Amino acid sequence: MPPPTPQQIKAAFAKAGALHAKGRLAEARRLYADLTRAAPRAPEPHYHLARIALAERDLDAAAKHLKTAGRLKPGEPALLALQAQIEEAAGRPEAALKTYDRLIAARPKAPKPRADKALLLQQMGDFDAAEAEFMTAIRHNPAQGELYRMVGATRKLAPGDPLIAEMEQVYARDDLTDGARCQLAFALAKVMEDTKRHDRVFGYLDTANALQRRAFPFDFDERAVEIDRLHAAMDDLSKVPAAAEDFRPVFVIGLPRSGTTLVEQIVAAHSTVEAGGELGLALDEFYRRFQAGRAFTPVSKAHPRTHLDFAAAYEARVRAEVRFDARVTDKSIQTFQLVGYLARVLPGARFVAVRRDPRDVALSIYKNHFQGGTHRYSNDLRDIARYMRLYGRILEAWKARLPGVIHEVGYEDLVSDPEPQARALVAAAGLDWEPGCLDFHKAAGSVKTLSLHQVRQPIYKSSAEAWRRYEAELAPFLEEWERTA
Repeated sequence: MPPPTPQQIKAAFAKAGALHAKGRLAEARRLYADLTRAAPRAPEPHYHLARIALAERDLDAAAKHLKTAGRLKPGEPALLALQAQIEEAAGRPEAALKTYDRLIAARPKAPKPRADKALLLQQMGDFDAAEAEFMTAIRHNPAQGELYRMVGATRKLAPGDPLIAEMEQVYARDDLTDGARCQLAFALAKVMEDTKRHDRVFGYLDTANALQRRAFPFDFDERAVEIDRLHAAMDDLSKVPAAAEDFRPVFVIGLPRSGTTLVEQIVAAHSTVEAGGELGLALDEFYRRFQAGRAFTPVSKAHPRTHLDFAAAYEARVRAEVRFDARVTDKSIQTFQLVGYLARVLPGARFVAVRRDPRDVALSIYKNHFQGGTHRYSNDLRDIARYMRLYGRILEAWKARLPGVIHEVGYEDLVSDPEPQARALVAAAGLDWEPGCLDFHKAAGSVKTLSLHQVRQPIYKSSAEAWRRYEAELAPFLEEWERTA
């Protein structure tokens, strides 16, 4: 068979890229592997194979392909950026910082390398060094709205801070992109709150969320149907075999901004527990095995081996992501959909659900910028109410089917009287009490969450009943919440 022509190679690469973009990683991987043989001098297939391996947390394969790509194209910035991501995923933040420094040295004015380094420094708790990187990036790129939002996430600006005037000047520019304006609007909303100009907060928030919604449209009814179909697929859980009990994850479930990070960090401060954060792996593994077009295969119809494979794959991916000996936490937001299935297939698992005043949750969701395409309901106050009702309905269904399996923690109770609530929480996780669980903010380690700054602070009460200051602005949420009550 004659070797493929350049046109055929180009077409195959385009097809692989399209499959990769759609998340069809196995198919994309096969095409990229074929391309490594058809075009052995091309670094791109190895680069994308490394990206896929990283997404699947196969860090050895990712490093192998990246090394090959680097040999074929030494010094390529995209390869250095991927190397830093692999080093972060492998729990080697110091190595990743050095790689970011190499990138910055090669492209000192580029915003992304400095921003990525700054985010890693934030996760490591070095907020001063992170801010210095952000400010340098801003000096080189004053129209990059995302930089202002990220530096403001962990810094409370005082009235008269020159950065505020700079942000307002940039926001007034006619040539600002929608994306930059969206990011700046979120940043300025926080600045207005920090400086007690509360009457200006929602003007920026409404603009920011409208721009985010324009970029990432959302159909609540379509999403609700999908969740209901998934829930219905978990029909007869008695047909699901149990895996070994020695794997004992602690699932922390709750709405975004409800206090799940605080709860996770209390549990993870225990000497036998590591924090996994928002892993997002369980739902991904469930979709892989049970999604059938727009529907889902009932778990009762699946071969027993399918369920045991799920348990093994989930544990393997968690262990590839987090180094732990006994227990690990997983606070993936969407896990509420799978509680019954996880409780059956992972009998060693524990479940903790966090509840918080829905008005404070709604306000915090609307104020926060989520990565584009995630939490799409968050950009509309009425959709937030509807989604929160959907979450509550699914959670109550699991509580009815699985009495005693889910331990509930009230956020307001926890922050007002921490020790007894924390003791009950730790016990529900299957652990003996350790006083250090209330000193979670002193723990070392990287934290990847929107609440990364709060994780470094002791428990505080200031966010309770914050909604009252914005009761008028929250009217769409409050009306929808009452209507669906």
